[in-house]
Parts: sequence; C-alpha cells; structure tokens
Amino acid sequence: MLRNGLEPWHLIVVAIVVILLFGSKKLPEAARGLGKSMRILKSEAKAMKSDDSTPPSTEPKASATPAPEAITPSDVVTANESTTAAQQATTAK
Repeated sequence: MLRNGLEPWHLIVVAIVVILLFGSKKLPEAARGLGKSMRILKSEAKAMKSDDSTPPSTEPKASATPAPEAITPSDVVTANESTTAAQQATTAK
C-alpha cells in the first residue's frame, strides 16, 4: 500500500501547504532560526565531547567561596526580643 510513500509530487504538495500556512515572509526567518539552533546544538555537543575526553582530577577542587556558617537557634532574634532590646537601649541612655 505505501510502497512508494514519498514521491516527488508529495513533496511539492507539502511545500505548497507550508508556504500557504506560514507565508513567504516568515519562512526565511524560520530557516534562519533553525540554522542558529543547529549551530548552537553542534557547538554544545562538541563542548560536551571535549569535557568527557578530559580525565577527572583525583584531587577535590577547593571552593572559591567559603561555605556559609550554620544559623543556630540562639542567633535568631524574634520581634519581641528586638523590641525589648531597643527599649533597654533607650532606657540605658
């Protein structure tokens, strides 16, 4: 039944339908966008291959920024504590 599925006239009909649906002005923009996407995909795939080919170092890398200190419950000041501390500071003057 589908022995000769894609004959040349099928492709012509598909091309005409695409031109009618999207218009001749948007087709070059779409092709340009598709080309840019393909270039980006190709460069990212190349970068991933080059990252995979480099052997990982055995030493763990030191972090450039130190880890933040943990906040303990005694560090947390509630609203009531802050108002009492402010009142004590004004009465101490």
